[in-house]
Amino acid sequence: MRLSDDARASDYRLEARDETGSTNDDAAEALRRGDPGHAWITARVQGQGRGRHGRAWSSPPGNLYASLALVEPCAMREAPQLGFLAGLALVEAVEALAPPGAADRLALKWPNDLLLDGAKCAGILLDGVGLPGGRFGLVIGIGVNVVHAPEGMPYPVARLAALAPDLTAASLFEALSGTMARRLAAFAAADPKSRLARLREDWLSRAARLGESVLMRLPAGDAHGRFVGLDEHGRLLLACDDGVRAIEAGDLQFSRETCE
Repeated sequence: MRLSDDARASDYRLEARDETGSTNDDAAEALRRGDPGHAWITARVQGQGRGRHGRAWSSPPGNLYASLALVEPCAMREAPQLGFLAGLALVEAVEALAPPGAADRLALKWPNDLLLDGAKCAGILLDGVGLPGGRFGLVIGIGVNVVHAPEGMPYPVARLAALAPDLTAASLFEALSGTMARRLAAFAAADPKSRLARLREDWLSRAARLGESVLMRLPAGDAHGRFVGLDEHGRLLLACDDGVRAIEAGDLQFSRETCE
């Protein structure tokens, strides 16, 4: 694994490990020990990889497992929306390595997944870390099915090798470290009053099923409606028969058949 020239020029650092429990846990622990941030941790294999809601994430060799440790990259209330930034950086990195026409096959699924031909090929997990003095750290974990896709999942899955056979975890990470560095620098330099709106606009331009009917699985019960956008907090806006609902957390499904 190596960082891109842009990432190194922006003082990012990399610790590439052969095996670990979870790169997110390792990055969080580094922040608690006083790491100043701008630090990537990658692993060839994870023993305790996890996704949203604590779900296990299959972590065989050949796929990408990478976590970025940051210290106060934005106001704490804005931090959850950096998942949109990471998704955009990831899709840009894949497109840089894929054959022409890849953009037509890639899409971002709310809140933090990358889809290939409608099937999940990557997930993004954000973890907040409390730091001394009232500061906070943010860990952005990215797991990508590069050459392997897990079996027995309740939703369609894919691997990036089906899009770009020559793509590897190492080449993808190098590209990703550059797109993340550029995206984060642009975010930091932008007007704080408008940067989140611009970020959501960029993300929606790549969003899967925007304007279409979807199903949201929620703790209080399923909700059917049309995905019409994001609000100022990054919540999914679902147009239902009784009005527009702002969904803060839930499982987005594209058809009843995929979740029954």
